[in-house]
Amino acid sequence: MKLLKLAGSVGLALSALLLSSCSEQAADNNGMAADAENAADVVFTNGDVYTVEADRPWAKGVAVKGNEIVAIFDNDEEAAAHIGDATRVIDLKGRMLMPGFVDGHSHLNGAGAQLNDANLLKVSDDEALRAEIQRILPNIPEGEWITRGLWGAYEAWGAGEASVADGAGANFKDRWRPNRTTVDDLTPNTPMFVSSFERPAELHLANTAALRAAGLENEILPGMATNEDGSPTGLIEKGSPAIERIRAVITPKSRERKLNEMRSALKRMRENGIVDVHDITGDEYADIYAELEANGELTTRIWMRADLARAKEFNDEGIKMGTHPITRVEDHYLRWGAYKGYIDGIMGNHSALFFEPYNDRPDYYGRYRHHTSDHPQYETENMEKMYNYLLEAHKGGFKANVHAIGTKGVALMLDTYERLQNDVGGSLEGYRVIHNQVVRPQDFPRFNQLGVIAEINPYHLSDDMRWMEERIGYERSKGAYAFNSLLSNGSTLVFGSDWPGTNAAEYFNHPKYLINAAVNRTTLQGTPDGGWFPEEKISVEASIEAYTINGANATFEGDVRGSIKEGKYADLVIVDRNLFNIPPADLINMEIDLTMVNGDIVYERVAN
Repeated sequence: MKLLKLAGSVGLALSALLLSSCSEQAADNNGMAADAENAADVVFTNGDVYTVEADRPWAKGVAVKGNEIVAIFDNDEEAAAHIGDATRVIDLKGRMLMPGFVDGHSHLNGAGAQLNDANLLKVSDDEALRAEIQRILPNIPEGEWITRGLWGAYEAWGAGEASVADGAGANFKDRWRPNRTTVDDLTPNTPMFVSSFERPAELHLANTAALRAAGLENEILPGMATNEDGSPTGLIEKGSPAIERIRAVITPKSRERKLNEMRSALKRMRENGIVDVHDITGDEYADIYAELEANGELTTRIWMRADLARAKEFNDEGIKMGTHPITRVEDHYLRWGAYKGYIDGIMGNHSALFFEPYNDRPDYYGRYRHHTSDHPQYETENMEKMYNYLLEAHKGGFKANVHAIGTKGVALMLDTYERLQNDVGGSLEGYRVIHNQVVRPQDFPRFNQLGVIAEINPYHLSDDMRWMEERIGYERSKGAYAFNSLLSNGSTLVFGSDWPGTNAAEYFNHPKYLINAAVNRTTLQGTPDGGWFPEEKISVEASIEAYTINGANATFEGDVRGSIKEGKYADLVIVDRNLFNIPPADLINMEIDLTMVNGDIVYERVAN
């Protein structure tokens, strides 16, 4: 088993955090210290230990040596057998110790960029724009561009609010129209090109530095808004030739900037108790992760999912699932996972694929994604292309995890998996349908029948319910985020955050958001009373399983990770309260006090 050791500045920074809320006690034990052979490196005592193991779900303490759980015990006498002179003893003081959280779906490159680059999803006025640009300027190397943005996603609906009561939907008649003068004094030498949230964006904003770089400071092209004096405001409408002029001069991010973005994402994950993440990995990021690992900075396990279209490339290069991107040997820390594919789009921009049209767009059914055509008449051609991707992946021993959100997207993906199983035989273990946001009643049993995992994103409902019924109506919404229907039909659920979100919504990867959504089915404001379609609530126990052992099993590593059991890797978190002993409404207030990955304490919350 490989032991992660922190090095360099990250190790020093984390060492400085060890003045924490986790109290420690001397390891003298009245002179009865364990001998060196039996002494653990870390012993957790006096807590509520939830193991996620059916034969022994609860205990009082755990001993860790190296990167391995070596003992689970119920009293101080048993603990003493593992406490030596150098053992660190952490008194849990009744707090909950549990397996670390496995985030089954994340986009780390996007998350790092959202943390360090412009995040304008909730920006819809000049003051907020200035505040966000001021926040990120220290992260932008001189001469590099500020991009992303996606302003106005919450302009028509308040963040986390329930759906628009009158069904009127987005009303942008009085929409905020930003001007470059709002940020020019902050960014005299930092070009900025950001956009509104629609895809493709309806509006773009370029500051003076960006216009200058494209030779547009004194030139007005069609679609460029102007001030009263005829100068450009920096606001550019969709379709304007100015957009391509600017895009042509945007310089790519430096490698060091990408590394810093990933450092920010890793910091957030260890603060949030994430010990393993199933990432949607862009072409160059496997190499970035490997560099961070070599530097001792990779504080979370990463199961990398390449685009399904790369299956032939991987087969030609001999890359195998579960292997390290550099050494090409089996690895449980940084490794290639399943392929990520797409059937349809997202609810946020009406591109999720349905059998029936959207209520607010009665001529539109959604669209296929990354295939031959968006038009329904080419469905067979689209799905044949998907099937050939699956065959290529199967040839190399990889599994496929495919994004499907609308009812038709989910049904077509299940159909295609069933065809694969009929043609090639064997188990579909490890295959997933991702998101499953809206499922028809007749499709709920099929996940279990096929052995396909339902990878779900509970927090989606807390955000998306603000417009869900407006778009697909009350009846279809009964099948939206229907976690209990999936679970009661025997499906295996895997929780994922989908961090950092989409062009239309911001998602979070702290476990409190996902567990609260699954158990309570409310917005962050606790609405609606009793939960949205409350019959689809699931228990805390089921939520934790979906967030720990199920995620480990989904990567074929449940024998070494995902629960607290002797011999497994020490991937552990301390939660500041027992999640089983609090009112459900209090789940949103849970905090992570400590994160241990591979036997190393990578985060401790500093006491206030």
